[in-house]
Amino acid sequence: MDGGGVWLVSFDIDGTLEVGDPPGIVTIQMVRSVKRRGHVIGSCSDRPVSYQRHLWERLAIVPDFTVLKHRLAEVRDRFAAAAYYHIGDTDVDEMFAAGARFQFLRADAGARQSWGPRLFGA
Repeated sequence: MDGGGVWLVSFDIDGTLEVGDPPGIVTIQMVRSVKRRGHVIGSCSDRPVSYQRHLWERLAIVPDFTVLKHRLAEVRDRFAAAAYYHIGDTDVDEMFAAGARFQFLRADAGARQSWGPRLFGA
């Protein structure tokens, strides 16, 4: 499958999504925006996959994948995309993103100004 203009965006949960513990800077509206634009989205977290699936169900969002952090490379193998992003808040997130050949986007307010419009629009 050719990835064309489709991007794959992986979200950490805690410290990244507004519904995480602790809450992060990525709002559910932002996640929905990426999904509406036709990109592949899902979560890659330390949280059990069952927790991740329940979270997405509660938010009424159908993710394309839910995996544990150390399995991010498997997501790349499953989906063809023009670009691969993992948004997270820790050095561990960055390490797994680099190991899976994803571009890492740090979930902090300063960094968001540079990557926010690219992923989420104006």
